[in-house]
Amino acid sequence: MIAVEEHLARILATVRPLPATRRALDGAQGCVLAEDLRSRVSLPGFDNSAMDGYALLASDTEGASESSPVHLPVDGDIAAGDTTRHRLRAGHSFRIMTGAPVPEGADAVVPVEQSDGGVVRVAIHHGAAHGAHIRARGEDVGEGQVVLRAGTRLGPRQLALAAAVGHGDALVVPLPRVVVVSTGDELIPPGSVPGFGQVVDSNGPMLAAAARDLGVVASRVGGVADEPDTVARVLRQQLSRADAIVTTGGVSMGAYDAVKAVLSELGTVQFDRVAMQPGKPQGFGVLGAEAVPVFTLPGNPVSSLVSFEVFVAPALRRMAGRAPFETAPVIARADEGFRSPAAKTQFARVVVTSHDSEQLRVRLAGGQGSHVLGSLADAHGLAVVPPEVTQVEAGDEILVLGLDGTNPGDHVHVATAGETAGRPWFGAAALTAAGSAG
Repeated sequence: MIAVEEHLARILATVRPLPATRRALDGAQGCVLAEDLRSRVSLPGFDNSAMDGYALLASDTEGASESSPVHLPVDGDIAAGDTTRHRLRAGHSFRIMTGAPVPEGADAVVPVEQSDGGVVRVAIHHGAAHGAHIRARGEDVGEGQVVLRAGTRLGPRQLALAAAVGHGDALVVPLPRVVVVSTGDELIPPGSVPGFGQVVDSNGPMLAAAARDLGVVASRVGGVADEPDTVARVLRQQLSRADAIVTTGGVSMGAYDAVKAVLSELGTVQFDRVAMQPGKPQGFGVLGAEAVPVFTLPGNPVSSLVSFEVFVAPALRRMAGRAPFETAPVIARADEGFRSPAAKTQFARVVVTSHDSEQLRVRLAGGQGSHVLGSLADAHGLAVVPPEVTQVEAGDEILVLGLDGTNPGDHVHVATAGETAGRPWFGAAALTAAGSAG
């Protein structure tokens, strides 16, 4: 058997960010910028009012008070969206709305609440300071300024900024397209009632959903028969529309494990027994002229999802131009003792609890068999027990990985580099480089 670290290292050494492509902003959500984005304009693009009120010269309001207001003629209204270039005369004012362009010559805005609200002539009750309530041109963003750095993931706020500074598209790392292939003669589609010996394909929907949770594009092919020619045909068909393929089932030592039989002949996919529980049978390699990564995961549902979280998720993040690990593990204290297999890294499904400012606590989420879906659905995270530990005692501190790319627990103590450095955890080295998508 090989260590978890060894299998993960081989995967991360093989996959690379997808080639950058230019995408319209509407199609770039979730993508990572492949270059710095500079502003093509100033923000705001013109001096504009921050208040509904009166644009005027600050010096014309000197000495104004409730008992002794300053009276100024109102030369007209300036609404938001007005594109006329108005000019203010000394001793006059304009009624102005929030966001409207400040007339040339004006250097202050008096809020309407500090006046009598006059339309033809206004009484100003408070003196204004130079620049009061004016949003100056370029005070937010200057023309030519870098507003988003390469490596930034584009969400709603970043897309809004890109659009506001004059961009309709961006050079990005595209979202990986992942195809999940479920194999097994016994599989039937979700929604069907299984007969004797049949099993509903839960792995396909689960893994496709896990991929979507990462922010990548996922589709699935279910019910592929355990027959080498069929498996080979399906894999060839998917190569043209996939940046990565994830198979589930057919990789153990059985006589009918067609995935292993087919991919072993290609020479680029290596099958290993990884020292972990659950998830020992693993395979990884590349297929086709485009060297599409292929991850072969076990068929048991818990083994399949744990394998996805440990091996596939970091690889897909890297392919998307992101850091392989985006959330650190948390440190929690075991509420109960449990055994762990010798010489294997155990990924135990746990429920995480927290009370006020106390340290996070964990307990096993029901049965730990690789087929037990109930406890998997209840789990908040995976407690990582190193291979040299065979007994976890109540009160022991454990590192816990979040499921679905989240931190487990509401009150999280995130493990620092110093705290993880001395702990034999499969991702310790990877976490050190988590800031680089490399």
